[in-house]
Amino acid sequence: MNYELLAILIALAGVLLTVVGQALYIAYKMGKFEEKLNNLEKKQDKHNNVIERTVKNEASIKSAHKRLDDGEKHFEELTKGIDDIKNFLMKRGTK
Repeated sequence: MNYELLAILIALAGVLLTVVGQALYIAYKMGKFEEKLNNLEKKQDKHNNVIERTVKNEASIKSAHKRLDDGEKHFEELTKGIDDIKNFLMKRGTK
């Protein structure tokens, strides 16, 4: 066999092995990249869920504050009404 042909075949085999090795390495790295991307997407979903819950909680807190304010107004009205009744009874009792 011709030594030049043998050298060419050995060089081609080296190139082929290099290409296959690089392809396997790239496939491995792509798999790792996809795994990291999936983990990042899961974290983002959790974060978005927290934000949605926070918005709902803020709306609930706002509603609770409004109910408290309404309750305070109602309490003040009741207190004034009780004071009016006391005054009426006191005036009536002094006559």
